[in-house]
Amino acid sequence: MLRRCFQDLINTLYPKTCPSCKVKLNTQAIEISICSSCKARIKKNIPPFCQSCGRHLERESLNKSICSDCSRRKLSFDRAFSPCIYEGVIKELVHEFKYKAKIDLAKPLSEMMINFINEYSLPINYLDLIIPMPLHKTRLREREFNQAEALSRQIACFFKKDLANDILIRHRPTKTQTNLPIETRFVNVENSFSVRKETHLEDKNLLLIDDVLTTGATSSEAAKALKKSGANIVFVLTLAN
Repeated sequence: MLRRCFQDLINTLYPKTCPSCKVKLNTQAIEISICSSCKARIKKNIPPFCQSCGRHLERESLNKSICSDCSRRKLSFDRAFSPCIYEGVIKELVHEFKYKAKIDLAKPLSEMMINFINEYSLPINYLDLIIPMPLHKTRLREREFNQAEALSRQIACFFKKDLANDILIRHRPTKTQTNLPIETRFVNVENSFSVRKETHLEDKNLLLIDDVLTTGATSSEAAKALKKSGANIVFVLTLAN
């Protein structure tokens, strides 16, 4: 009873709001982190998908099964998937989650990824490990948590998969990719990942988790390091692209 009264007082003094539109949320439903209106406005990534980066294929690329961007470069991962388009509400939610440490968003955001896996029958049963995209130790100190790891924990728990959050290392600090030109992004992350010594990845099928895929440069470089250490298949799953 005392605990409930204390929680009611906290909710009154600091009402929980939707991180996107800032509307006050129902305090009786503590598990709700996003209002229904904003959730309905999240733009879904729908098929047909590019068989490399996972983006929706536009009409001019349908006969190639790969988008024009991916046809111009070789990415090291085998295939990427994303349930959402990185614009509007989802972009706002990722910003709140990633830069303002709204850690309670990990559950609803990861649920979108889990639902996507189930809806499109992604081969989760054939994957050996789930690996979150690591942050460099300097960036981790600044943010105090790794958003990719928070998403990965939820997904690994749901599908009862092993989470390997310490084998992929980001050993070189890089500039943020956000404002860099496309080709510069690939140069920026070159040779920035390594795999911990004495890690056995031979013939392992891996799922690499991150929040957003843009050019695919970071995911590709991480996959390159994993494959160099013996990984067989590296799929990438991000919340949005």
